[in-house]
Amino acid sequence: MKNKYNEKYIHWLIRSTMQAVGMDVELKQDNSGVNMSYNFIGDYVGFDVERLLEVCNEMQTPISLEIYIKIITMHELGHAIDRDALLATLTRTLEIFDTKKSHSLYELYNNIDLLNMLIEEHEMNIIFEETAWENAQKLNKEFNLVDEEIFEVVKSHSLATYKDLYAEDLHIYEELIALQNVQIA
Repeated sequence: MKNKYNEKYIHWLIRSTMQAVGMDVELKQDNSGVNMSYNFIGDYVGFDVERLLEVCNEMQTPISLEIYIKIITMHELGHAIDRDALLATLTRTLEIFDTKKSHSLYELYNNIDLLNMLIEEHEMNIIFEETAWENAQKLNKEFNLVDEEIFEVVKSHSLATYKDLYAEDLHIYEELIALQNVQIA
């Protein structure tokens, strides 16, 4: 990257947002392919510079990278605020992770019990995402970092990703249930 959006600048944007809301969470750059994420086990925020740039450019409503990063940083801090609830699900989260790792995609999507587990994971993720966005909204209201309308645009875009994947898997699950009921009848 040879423009102003280099790694140091993005690191500074994230860190300055954390300082503006009075939260000090460890920050790690990674190349995970996820724009930003909160690792509740390690209690740190990870960020992928390239993906941040890509996702910001994918927004239907043009938003500056600076504003986008402020909003997403507050969202990840919203997860940090909810860390105890995330930790309370650790056992189940690891069970789901291990089950997914030990089965093929075909098995996961053709076994009602395994697909039900994926639905459960989606539902957990959506609850945690919604909670993180609520916490981020509180931070934004308290510290007035970005315009509320722009905040809502990024929030909606982000939540849609989770809800769309959930809807797709739920549709497959419902079709599998219907197929099983037809075979039993």
